[in-house]
Amino acid sequence: MPFSFNLYSSTLLVFSFHILAIGLLELRTGIRERTGSAYWLSLMLFLLVLYISPFMLGYAGWYGEDGYREALFYLPLQQLFFIGPVFMFYLKNLLDPGYSFKKYDWGHFVPGIIYLLYSLVLFIYDMIQGVYFYMDGRDKDFDSWYQVAGFISMIIYFLLSWKIYQQYRKRIFENLSYAEEVAYSWVRTFLFVFLIVLILRALFFIINPEWDNFGRKFWYYLCISVVGYYLAILGYRQSLLQNTSWIRTDNFSMPSEEVSENMPEEENNEEYVKLLVKIDQAMHDRQLFKNPTLTLNDLAEHLDTTTKNISRAINTETGLNFNDYINRFRVNAFIEKIRAESHPQHTLLGIAMACGFNSKSTFNRAFKKHQGVSPNEYVRKHLKRGFKS
Repeated sequence: MPFSFNLYSSTLLVFSFHILAIGLLELRTGIRERTGSAYWLSLMLFLLVLYISPFMLGYAGWYGEDGYREALFYLPLQQLFFIGPVFMFYLKNLLDPGYSFKKYDWGHFVPGIIYLLYSLVLFIYDMIQGVYFYMDGRDKDFDSWYQVAGFISMIIYFLLSWKIYQQYRKRIFENLSYAEEVAYSWVRTFLFVFLIVLILRALFFIINPEWDNFGRKFWYYLCISVVGYYLAILGYRQSLLQNTSWIRTDNFSMPSEEVSENMPEEENNEEYVKLLVKIDQAMHDRQLFKNPTLTLNDLAEHLDTTTKNISRAINTETGLNFNDYINRFRVNAFIEKIRAESHPQHTLLGIAMACGFNSKSTFNRAFKKHQGVSPNEYVRKHLKRGFKS
């Protein structure tokens, strides 16, 4: 029986084809650029296509035909135990290009491997017994125990992925003056969308727990298809940007665990006050904040101290992280320039870039955070002469 094209099967087929195509492009990028995140993303997109396939093929009539049905029953298409770990490792490699897969990381894939072996054992058992498909005539991918266990697995790895992303954001804002440029805000958006899908799936479990009932699951699988396509586009776009970006992503380190002998552990101590004075002086005299890719490590090397000491001095004495601290100098420098009206022929963005900002969006967010109003509002309120936006 040929593929039966109808509204349900055709819609899922279109999404599956595009997700698979982008996955192949990602695989090519991974091979060509040796980018770990591209490999993981291509694998995740392939798993999503497999996840959608049973319902796409079911709507096309293949589960109701001899020959097609038997083959589909034996193929473990819905690899629920692999989707979560693969997404987590994609995120790890995206946020840390230097991350290397370790031996103990294989532990995350043990449940998926066990399920593959389980499927193989069932296939061999049926062949020996002379049964042409599963003994109960049902696809084991849709057994309640497996669907519930897979759902729990996805929740666990969603939480782990969210934790990894939050730790990453905290780290870059403590270490980079250009944190907004490498914050991957789209990842947070995707995680929220993924959470919505998990909530929808929980509702479907309650409303209709029979997961091999094709008619009632279309909207859920349509949501999965849309989210998968969304991730595919954003992930591929990120791969292209990552390969052409000038932003430094591999030249900062986490604050050192060491503390110099003249820096006691207690917060709000006199030594940190003295160090902050040196930091402020370096900012005023050398105007280090004008370096658009300034890092905590750069500042520590300039002052011949540790990154931990710099971070503690800024955090404890100002209540700001490194990113906000540097942006405060940039905002103040911007205000000084426009108040002096020495650059009336320049745009606000041009002046902001001269003060160390990387982009208009970062400048606008930082200015509003420190001044409570947008740059345009500040200019209109405090200056008579106008500047270009």
